[in-house]
Amino acid sequence: MKLRRLPDAELEVMQALWSASEPVPRSWLEERFSGHNWTASTVNTYLSRLGEKGFLTVERRGKTNYYTPVVSLAEYQAFESRSVLHKLFGSSVKTFLAALAGPDGLSDEEARELQAYLDEQKKGGNDP
Repeated sequence: MKLRRLPDAELEVMQALWSASEPVPRSWLEERFSGHNWTASTVNTYLSRLGEKGFLTVERRGKTNYYTPVVSLAEYQAFESRSVLHKLFGSSVKTFLAALAGPDGLSDEEARELQAYLDEQKKGGNDP
């Protein structure tokens, strides 16, 4: 499956699904987004779109649909990160880090954390 960028509202739904430890019914999502003034129809539309895009699966249990992410948070973060790096920074990690650090540079703690991560990558580690 080829990933593509999600609109903000669909991303919010996915973030809720990623935070759940098990498949969830639409009612759980409706309750989670009660402060958004989204109708049940709106939540259903987002779920349908995410299913069509291959981001989640639907399992029918009795009269209730349960939703489970197919794309993991880590997979989506990697996709979005590569996309931003390519589109805005010409695929240059150095240019990206310079922009991220800004005019004040990285704090000592950020620099240590980054160096530790780079050292781990040199050793063959893959965890962020």
